[in-house]
Amino acid sequence: MQKGKAVEGEIVAPAGARIAIVATRWNPDLTDRLLEGAILALEKGGVSERAVEVFRAPGSFEIPIICQALAKKNKFNAIVAVGALLDGETDHYTWVAQALVQGLVRVSQDFDIPITFGLITGGDLDAALERAGGKAGNKGEEAALAAIEAISLIARIRE
Repeated sequence: MQKGKAVEGEIVAPAGARIAIVATRWNPDLTDRLLEGAILALEKGGVSERAVEVFRAPGSFEIPIICQALAKKNKFNAIVAVGALLDGETDHYTWVAQALVQGLVRVSQDFDIPITFGLITGGDLDAALERAGGKAGNKGEEAALAAIEAISLIARIRE
């Protein structure tokens, strides 16, 4: 049972919010759908088109270092990471996914910036398509909305 007043963010971007999207070039059939979902969600959330910049990473493994370079610029209020990392026949997926998550958490905490996770991890192509705009929604859209809400909540906390 919750006691006291809960402080939450809104899914309306604060004025002047700037958001970077880091999207992989790998698995473009999936990633492009995730990117489109993220951009549309940011637009609906009140982030102007001019305040969104997209950076294309070669693959998922490179996302954390690109997010770190962006965080160092201190230009963005949040970073949305989108891509697709599917299970394969080797354990490559496991190592890349683990490095990706650990890298994003480290950069987010080290640079005090929300980095939201719009990546599809695991499963096969059919399951991934369901999470890239199919019946299971769009993980890019969800990550963009989480970025807006995180920016809003952090602004409230810092008031």
